Amino acid sequence: MAKLRENYDICVVGAGHAGCEAALACARLGLETILFTISIESVAMMPCNPNIGGSSKGHLVREIDALGGEMGVNIDHTFIQSKMLNKSKGPAVHSLRAQADKVEYTMRMREVLQNTDHLILRQAEVSELIVENHEIRGVRTFSGAEYYSQAVVLCTGTYLKARCLYGDVINYTGPNGLQAANHLTDSLIENGVEMYRYKTGTPARIDRRSIDFSRMQEQFGDERVVPFSFMTDPDSVQIDQASCWLTYTNEKTHDIIRANLDRSPLFSGTIEGTGPRYCPSIEDKVVKFSDKDRHQLFIEPEGNHTSEMYISGMSSSLPEDVQYDMIHTVPGLEHAVVVRNAYAIEYDCINPQQLYPSLEFKAISGLFSGGQFNGSSGYEEAAAQGLIAGINAARKVQGKEPLILDRSEAYIGVLIDDLVTKENHEPYRMMTSRAEYRLLLRQDNADLRLTKKGYEIGLISKERYDSVVKKEQLIREELKRVSKINIGATQNVQELLELYGSQTLSSGITLSELIRRPELNYDLLAPIDPERPDLPADVREQVNINIKYDGYIRRQEKQVKEFKRLENKMLPQKFDYKEISGLRLEAQQKLTQIQPVSIGQASRISGVSPADISVLLVYLEQMRRKKV
Repeated sequence: MAKLRENYDICVVGAGHAGCEAALACARLGLETILFTISIESVAMMPCNPNIGGSSKGHLVREIDALGGEMGVNIDHTFIQSKMLNKSKGPAVHSLRAQADKVEYTMRMREVLQNTDHLILRQAEVSELIVENHEIRGVRTFSGAEYYSQAVVLCTGTYLKARCLYGDVINYTGPNGLQAANHLTDSLIENGVEMYRYKTGTPARIDRRSIDFSRMQEQFGDERVVPFSFMTDPDSVQIDQASCWLTYTNEKTHDIIRANLDRSPLFSGTIEGTGPRYCPSIEDKVVKFSDKDRHQLFIEPEGNHTSEMYISGMSSSLPEDVQYDMIHTVPGLEHAVVVRNAYAIEYDCINPQQLYPSLEFKAISGLFSGGQFNGSSGYEEAAAQGLIAGINAARKVQGKEPLILDRSEAYIGVLIDDLVTKENHEPYRMMTSRAEYRLLLRQDNADLRLTKKGYEIGLISKERYDSVVKKEQLIREELKRVSKINIGATQNVQELLELYGSQTLSSGITLSELIRRPELNYDLLAPIDPERPDLPADVREQVNINIKYDGYIRRQEKQVKEFKRLENKMLPQKFDYKEISGLRLEAQQKLTQIQPVSIGQASRISGVSPADISVLLVYLEQMRRKKV
């Protein structure tokens, strides 16, 4: 019996946030791409929290946008509330977060996919990899159809051998009751891929009509919305926003949880997978933080056309009756009607140390992967990896060098480096504290950092590239101008300083020195700067930040120079480090296993000491002299 056989440049498996970015990148770079999904209705689905962005995650979305990805544009079209987090702190940790209309988000992304040239969206379960001599040749679906390609990107999310659990109920499905992918894991293992078993979870959804909002604190969006995408006109996103609501658990809630821990699969041993440390279930929080008498809960709308509300902060795998009891102890939720139970979900993923920083498998040429399949958590982390995996799959087919962002260039670089270099035994979550150079990697300058790279890759238009070049020029010119403007102790100057509680002048001072004062900024000093040019808001923001944090920025730039020195010392690939005498046994094993691409990456491997790095540096110098 004849079987279907088709040919593409690239196959992408999974149409979650990672798969969408990967497929769009490949297709937009001109590669004939097919994107497989178990259900076309689940494209870019948000099975857990109904928001995009947040602390550090907002940085990732901005970087995805600056490189030519779609997530930022999509949420700008489909958000229902937007808020800049951490505004009381410095700009390094400012992070944008937007509540999404979940259905609209999915529908728009699907529309984008199905209207992109060179891209086919195909509903089918991929069950096998086609591998010959350690090189990918394509994929085989459960029906037996074969799709041959020069590269494959795996973005399977939480679907591989997935099962959802609450209490003693186990459903062998993916999130939201969708079909699990039960066959691909076996093919991966047959091809020597090391698999992990991880767990995540989601809270219950409740009916808006059954909530007493008078007992909660209303949470509004920002008065002036800042878009995620640098291409979005800020005026176009000033909408009437939906509200979220804040309430808290209490001792009664905690007592119910503690009394039923033996019925939680998380504590009974039914759950095999490792859960995310930084996004624990409510029962985990009650046990680990027993000193706290309450925990925050945010009640968030899931969209404009549904009455479902999401209980953020109450992820659980407790039995159905216990879920009801504990929810009904929360102020405002005493009569809440549950629409969907909370549940934990277990799934197969890989040990990401099997990947190069390009997200290509070391053992299988042409096979790339991204997203939760790589042992991470979160929509934004997934999308960032999917974009890089898609770009590098396309560049592999085109015969070009991969795009590798290092830790000094982007949060995406930190994310991927942590995954492929460090030992992660739980779902990885991005945090600002993980980025050593976070003052340089702000969300507000993602376009200045990465748009040129997006243009060189081919995902950014010439018009957008020229716009960023012009922005850089305006920033440089204005920084130079304000450093030369001398401000005297005139009456109007003194009055303005007194107005903002700033010390008056006894002699002349430059405008940039005034801007550095904590209580002042570039815009507040406009009345005493008659020669000030009419500049866009984003340029003014960069001028202000660069002046206020000049000393800190210069210090981090010096640190980056030293970092780059080690990153640029490249190590041989597929090398047996047992050949280097002087390395400790643990270092030999770890280096041989991970195959770092540089001295810098080697220095971040657990088990590789500074003394081992010194040995490697001596070895490289010896090799250099031999070549000379």
